[in-house]
Amino acid sequence: MTGCIKQQPMSQQYLWTKDEIVLALNALSAGEAALAVIPTLQGESLKSALEESENANVQNSLIKDTKTITLSFVDGRIRKASLAADNKEAATATAGQLLIRWPNTCLLVACWLGHFELVKALLKRGIPVDCRDTDGRTPLHLAACSGSAKVVEELLKYGPNPNEWDFDRTCTSLHCAAAAGDINAVKALLRSGADVNAGLLNKSPLHYAVLSNAADCVETLLQAGASPNNPQVYTETPLHVAASLGSSSCIKLLLSYGADVRVQHGASRTTPLHLAAEEGSPECTKLLLDAGAPWDARNSRGQTAMHLAALAQSTESLEALVKAGANVNIEDDDGRTPLHAAVAKALRGTELVRILIQAGAYINKPDKFGYTALHIAALNECSQLVVLLLGKGADITARTKGGISALSFIVRRTPDVLPRFTARLDQAVSLHDHELGDVDCELRLDFRPLVPGGRGETDLMLCLVEVGQKHILRHPLCESFLYLKWLRIRKFFLMSLVFHSIFVAIFTAYIVVTFLWNNQKLGGILLWAVLSFTCILACKEIFQLAHGVWSYAKRWENWLQWGVVISSGVILIKPVNNWQHHVAALGILLAWMELMMVVGRFPMFGIYVQMFTQVAVNFFKFLGAYICLIIGFSLGFSVLHMNYKSFMNPLVGLLKTIIMMSGELEFEDVFFDEEAHVLYPGTAHLMLLSFVILVTIILTNLMVGLAVSDIQELRRCAGLDRLVRRAELVAHLESMLFSKLLDRAPDKLVKTFRKGALLLRPPHHCAIHIHPNDPREKRLPKELIKAIYRLVAEKKINKRTTRNISTHSVKDTDIGDTRLSRLYSTTSTNEVTKQQLNELLTEIKRFSYNINSRLDNLTSKIEAIAQEIDGSILS
Repeated sequence: MTGCIKQQPMSQQYLWTKDEIVLALNALSAGEAALAVIPTLQGESLKSALEESENANVQNSLIKDTKTITLSFVDGRIRKASLAADNKEAATATAGQLLIRWPNTCLLVACWLGHFELVKALLKRGIPVDCRDTDGRTPLHLAACSGSAKVVEELLKYGPNPNEWDFDRTCTSLHCAAAAGDINAVKALLRSGADVNAGLLNKSPLHYAVLSNAADCVETLLQAGASPNNPQVYTETPLHVAASLGSSSCIKLLLSYGADVRVQHGASRTTPLHLAAEEGSPECTKLLLDAGAPWDARNSRGQTAMHLAALAQSTESLEALVKAGANVNIEDDDGRTPLHAAVAKALRGTELVRILIQAGAYINKPDKFGYTALHIAALNECSQLVVLLLGKGADITARTKGGISALSFIVRRTPDVLPRFTARLDQAVSLHDHELGDVDCELRLDFRPLVPGGRGETDLMLCLVEVGQKHILRHPLCESFLYLKWLRIRKFFLMSLVFHSIFVAIFTAYIVVTFLWNNQKLGGILLWAVLSFTCILACKEIFQLAHGVWSYAKRWENWLQWGVVISSGVILIKPVNNWQHHVAALGILLAWMELMMVVGRFPMFGIYVQMFTQVAVNFFKFLGAYICLIIGFSLGFSVLHMNYKSFMNPLVGLLKTIIMMSGELEFEDVFFDEEAHVLYPGTAHLMLLSFVILVTIILTNLMVGLAVSDIQELRRCAGLDRLVRRAELVAHLESMLFSKLLDRAPDKLVKTFRKGALLLRPPHHCAIHIHPNDPREKRLPKELIKAIYRLVAEKKINKRTTRNISTHSVKDTDIGDTRLSRLYSTTSTNEVTKQQLNELLTEIKRFSYNINSRLDNLTSKIEAIAQEIDGSILS
């Protein structure tokens, strides 16, 4: 079909859309009719229309058409009326009449539609080649936009200016040809003197040629002298466009003609390398790197090309950047490294993480919010990445600025990883030498899985308790570690116990001497000792408070210690006043309670102190629930027994009622006192009976039953609670010793204390070897040694069973899904084994499929050869 526009895809970035051009042509006189009729002018219809127009008076129609177009720029109302009249007249006109009366419109429409014969005929009749549509587009613009090189060449024969702009100075005809990707039109325009760098300050023809990915046009324009760079700073260059499209051919051409690889574009300050990496184009990335593109250039968010390549999940681009020497630990404005970006998506995150870690990426590097790569992988619920990061040494105890550990995210988002973590603990306990039954049998306990790399060694234990996984502490490896760690660190606890004991002894002596014996001389001597110890205790509490305000405030023992400090400071004020006796009584009670709590931190006494505190807490909860009943009885007794001393004051009456709960009813003193007779008999007797039934019998027994239940529960969980208390105590002491506040203390003293607290000294001293069958083995308790021995024995039995089942399955079954399913169902004894076998199943399926495919091909080839041999023999 001769007069048909090429179906060139057009969008807003390609100058004008098809609808915009059609709208402008419709706005011309007879534009709608021309757009409807001209596409139908083919063959005989075209010939008859041209003959009709030749026999008419062309001159008069030309004048009319010229006036119509002129009127369009003089008065909008005249133009609108004239346009309506012309369109109405054109709607009933024949094709020949359209050519006669509105030749300019027909020329513009024919150029847009690529109707070469009609354009050629109209130009021969002298139609002006510089006419325009309502937006200022010339026939040359429209022909170039349509990709009609023949029409462009025909128009150029009549001498139009190829450098004409539209009214908005958007583009010239060369821009249009480059955007259409028409190499013939581009060459024709260049031969006619088109400015190859027209619009260079904004977007040149080269820019649009690259945008259309027309490599031949790009090469032609560059050969004609097109500048590959833009003279304005922070503007988009053709190289930016080529990189964003991933067009390696255009990039090669631009680089060969001197395109600048360092230019940053716009407010985002992106370089071509940024765009190529973001596009995930490894070939473009390599070309730009080879041309000297700076890999460390940052965009407005501080990201480098490596960040964007990781976000694009492009392993090839990332490898190219690594080979070019890019820093794998470079940070953006949020402190995130490429490793953070790699785990942000799970599509190809595993490959990216391996590449970055092999290149030296810091796996535990936090961003400015405290998030490590492990945090992000867990938040994205990508178990595979979490397992990989843990296997590479990711710190499971790393915390965000808000104090949330990576383990907390793992428990909430990827709980399926926890069995693998437990499996790592099982693997850390192994048989090192000899057989299990031998006397010289040696077991190895590797503690490295328990020490992920923080400042302290018990961070993981504390995290397990915080996230509700304290049952893992029962694992023989964890229990052994806590036992040995306690042996290392208990000397610091003993120092604390000795300090508190001396303080309580001196504090008690001072109160006895001053407030009981009134010995001012001896009290003056003890005062300075009490003051010194009080100051030391206050400094210790301030140090703990500075170490962590929120964690400090959550421990009620710390409030108890401040009560001791404040009461001690108050009773030291001279001279001694009566009100100080109240503070002294309260202070001595708090001091001995604090000493009880310190003693309760010892493992052997801890269960009893915990019983006391647990029952006390539950008692006050219980009392809070029934306090209304007790207050009601106390007020009732106060009304009925106004002449009884204990109930004259309502507050004292409340205290008396609470004491009566223990069974101290004083029945005879109340009802048979000769000096204070019962004022309201009957009601008083009935209320006392109600109190005995509801409070003394029911409520008190309920409270006793609750206390017994709590104690039984504590005894049942005594082993686990003991481990939890030991872990919390060791972690607390260790956090104090490794506090950053001590980094400015005397170096030798701090190093001595810290070295004495550490159990492990990586990388060599991270394991112990025990002899379970040797009666001289005393480093661990006997029960713990038995548990370790039992774990190793079970592992050995499971391993032997699995191997036997696998061997039997290989011998007795065919290769296929049935065999694999049996193997899977037989050996999946726990969750870890299921996951490992699932991965193995997938891999073996893939291998078996490949092997079967190759065997089938080989069989087909052998059969074909055999048939050929048989045919040759028969012939």
